[in-house]
Amino acid sequence: ATIWPSVDRVRCQPTDAPVLKAKTGGEVEVIKSNTDKVPSSGFIWGLPRDTVAGPLALILAAQFILFIGVGAVIPSIPLYGKAIGLSAAANGVVISAPSVALLLLAPFAGNFADIARKPAMVWGMALIAISDIGTAFAVSLPTLILARLGLGAGRCVSEAGERGMLADIAGLVPELRGRALATQQALGALGIAIGAPLGGIVVEEYGPRAAFLCVSAAALGALILYFFLPETVKSAILEEDVQNEGKSIAIEQGDWRKLLKQNQWKGLALCQCGLSVGYACKIGSIPILATGILPNGAAGAGLLLAAAGLSGLVGAPAGGWLTDQVGAKSTIILSGFISSACLIGVPFALDGDLAILNDSVVVLALPSFLSRGAGEMLLQGPALAFSALVIGWSVGVAAQGPALSALAQELAPEGAESTAMALPRAAGDGTYIVSPFLLGLVADYASLGDETVTSAILPGSECAAAGLATLLGVLSLILLGGSSPIEER
Repeated sequence: ATIWPSVDRVRCQPTDAPVLKAKTGGEVEVIKSNTDKVPSSGFIWGLPRDTVAGPLALILAAQFILFIGVGAVIPSIPLYGKAIGLSAAANGVVISAPSVALLLLAPFAGNFADIARKPAMVWGMALIAISDIGTAFAVSLPTLILARLGLGAGRCVSEAGERGMLADIAGLVPELRGRALATQQALGALGIAIGAPLGGIVVEEYGPRAAFLCVSAAALGALILYFFLPETVKSAILEEDVQNEGKSIAIEQGDWRKLLKQNQWKGLALCQCGLSVGYACKIGSIPILATGILPNGAAGAGLLLAAAGLSGLVGAPAGGWLTDQVGAKSTIILSGFISSACLIGVPFALDGDLAILNDSVVVLALPSFLSRGAGEMLLQGPALAFSALVIGWSVGVAAQGPALSALAQELAPEGAESTAMALPRAAGDGTYIVSPFLLGLVADYASLGDETVTSAILPGSECAAAGLATLLGVLSLILLGGSSPIEER
């Protein structure tokens, strides 16, 4: 597909840039140029330096730095709530506060990012840094909730700009769309894997408050890199005119009510909802089940979750490659079936019904700097089957992530990319708010008040419920999704 500059909007392409054509295998061919000669120094790895390679490298570097900080704070959130005397219920409110802000502000953030990507990214990242500083110094529940709502607002605005800029860059080289998104996700997983043990060291030395200062420092580092990014939206309409009647064509195309009248967007939003139920299961249920069945208890659960996180380094590149080869929708369906099957299989694994693994023995080990000294763990029988399913689920959802983003990019109307792509994300955030409670009800019903894994009537039933939700999301995409624009071509 030839990429021509738009009359009203030029995405990632200055007036003297070459017109590009994406070729099979990821190569880029210059088929027309407004200059007599394109200097060889203008390309890196066959990609235009100023419009593709440079901005993409800066975004990926900034995201990697940020996720190191995010990894440092993940184990600290419940510890911090306990340190300032919060109950379990109040701690749940604090944890869910960013998701509330993400859901409520998504339309505004999308519209703001569609006017210009870079300001959204810069101001959103600045708000993230300020909010985590506020979290570190909060002394009461109201101030802590306010700081976490600020974090959600900052994430909402910054991520809207990031999604829009990645869509602009991928629009220039669509053959590389899946791999670019997969690289972003894999670097995020690696950053979290590096940041988590570093965060543990910081917490042990200075207390849980210090971990949030690490996130602020990482956000400031990402903010500095964002200042060097080019603006990828060049609009022929001045910003003050954008608020008048003439601007509304693009915004109307990205209006969520209109998008939800299209079956493809309905299917994509429902699929994202199913994925969010699975993530809620990972946070709220899998650690409890792992602590009860793995030989090393809580340490074993931490080791399993670390291994599951690192599996994203396998799943994300595989999902990106499949997206570029067979299409985003096909990749979503395949990876969705894998991840849902793994969650549905958890009760059978805990009950010892996966006989094929009952006589097997596997040693799960990670380097000490990634496992916080947890060392290794001997797995056999139900513990082995459960661990294999958790890691299989992680690989599946990691492969599904870049495919979902790629499909949203393909479907997004030009001029309203950020607003449109925020729709499935907001649907997932809304689902994530209520999913832990609903999965908890399923677990309580299955255990009949007995909190132990071994004596529950149907251990892991909440995981099966999350797997069914994931499966329903995939089936919704199949029935409502039709063909993506890239697959139709």
